Amino acid sequence: MFFGVSTSIDPDSFSRVKKFLKFLIGLFLLPLCWAFSKVIFSLLQSLPAESSGWTIWALPAGFAVSVLGFFVLPRPFRTYVLAHELTHAFWGMLMGAKVGKMKVGKTGGHVMLSKSNFIISLAPYFFPFYTGLVIALWYGAGFFFDLSMYEPSWLAAIGLTWGFHVTFTVYLLSQHQPDVQENGRLFSYVIIYLANLFFVALWMIAIGTPTCLGAWELLRPEVLADYAAARSTILVGWNFLKPAFNARQPR
Repeated sequence: MFFGVSTSIDPDSFSRVKKFLKFLIGLFLLPLCWAFSKVIFSLLQSLPAESSGWTIWALPAGFAVSVLGFFVLPRPFRTYVLAHELTHAFWGMLMGAKVGKMKVGKTGGHVMLSKSNFIISLAPYFFPFYTGLVIALWYGAGFFFDLSMYEPSWLAAIGLTWGFHVTFTVYLLSQHQPDVQENGRLFSYVIIYLANLFFVALWMIAIGTPTCLGAWELLRPEVLADYAAARSTILVGWNFLKPAFNARQPR
């Protein structure tokens, strides 16, 4: 199954140089991935815990059902393709692109955009379209109706749609995808991972006690510490390899 964004822009003659630079950026961001992962774990521990009730289990139950269904039921590829291409279009419009024809099929699809970048290309792998739709509908309807009694159902729907996003994302990233190849594997995987963690962090901040400032205060020292550790590791490696490197230099 293949996906892509078609644009009206001519191919970039410096694409190889750009991909190499993106590879270096991907390497540079690896310590940030580790730091962000530890912060997500800390935020998860700070979420309010309920003693009992369906509410606390609704989201993880919905997620588990979705993951199980991916393996035991026919996979709704066309439903995913629709969300994939709509996500390209949505993020393209956010960034000022004009949206043209869209093709959706069981084996893949594409959408015509007047311009593209790595965010538009990779958006379907980090932005859960159906989950965003469920959240938007919930808060939109909340302006007119009291929906508190339906909160468990809402959380279950979030779990189902988020599980749908995660399973298809992991599955498709294991295959050749033009969106990923265009930006390089390392860079794409790092951006996808960080962006997914970012949206998870926003969700935990929205429903729990953590704040954006609190999350930043957790993230900043972790980032500094992990980059310092990475720098020390590089220096140790260089000092170990330097004698062998110098021995090979012509005299």
